[in-house]
This record gives sequence, C-alpha cells and structure tokens, in this order.
Amino acid sequence: MTAKKRPEQSHTGPFNFTPYKPKKGEEYMNEKQENHFRGILNAWKTSLMEEVDRTVHHMQDEAANFPDPNDRATQESEFSLELRTRDRERKLIKKIDDTLSLIDTHEYGFCEACGVEIGIRRLEARPTATLCIDCKTLDEIREKQMS
Repeated sequence: MTAKKRPEQSHTGPFNFTPYKPKKGEEYMNEKQENHFRGILNAWKTSLMEEVDRTVHHMQDEAANFPDPNDRATQESEFSLELRTRDRERKLIKKIDDTLSLIDTHEYGFCEACGVEIGIRRLEARPTATLCIDCKTLDEIREKQMS
C-alpha cells in the first residue's frame, strides 16, 4: 500500500493563513492581495479583542479585597502588568485599523518613506509594516545612533 501524497499546505503566522503565491505578471497589491491582508489583519484584530474581553472578565472575577497586604500587593501587581499589556494591544488595534484604512484607499503595501513596494513576504511577517526593509533598517540605525 502506498501513501498518497497530499499537496503541501504551508501555514504560517498566528492565524494559520496560507502564504500568498503571486502569479507571474500579477499586479502588486491587486484586489486579491488586498483581501488576503485584510483577512490577516481582521483575524489579528479579532484575536486581540477577544484577549481584551478575557482580561476584563478575569479582573472582574479575580478582584478581591485581601486582608493580607502582601496578597493585595501581588494582585495589584498582576493587574498592573495585565493592564500594561492590554494598553500595548489597544495601540496595536489602532495600528491595525489604520492599516485597514490604507487597504481601503489602495495605499497599502508601499513604503511611506520612499514609495517602493514593501513586498508580500515582509507584509505577511509584519502586516502593519509601513516601511520597506531598507528604510526600516536605516531608521533603526538612526535610532541606535541617537540613543
């Protein structure tokens, strides 16, 4: 008995998407590509929103007035860490919304510094990227020199 070969479906990223395979001669950031990234961004946003809801419920369920000051301090410290994490996620949700707006106006996928194509693979790795790899590298070098 021989095993049937299944077509390879390479999935990546936290949302298990199939990497986009551009066809030869296909226009960059066409409707199909925009829909691909819109799907990735919406899945990411949904995941973040679910995490926010879980945090709110967790904090409501776990909120207790401990008589022991050490227990209270531990709980406050845990809540503070969770809130900082959620604040970073809130900022990321805003960035995702801004990126979705770029897709809607067909400005997505192009470097905001030099205007070149950012590239499908870079955008799949970092869907909210606004700089091509060269401009991002220069930006990081400048940032390092300033610190």
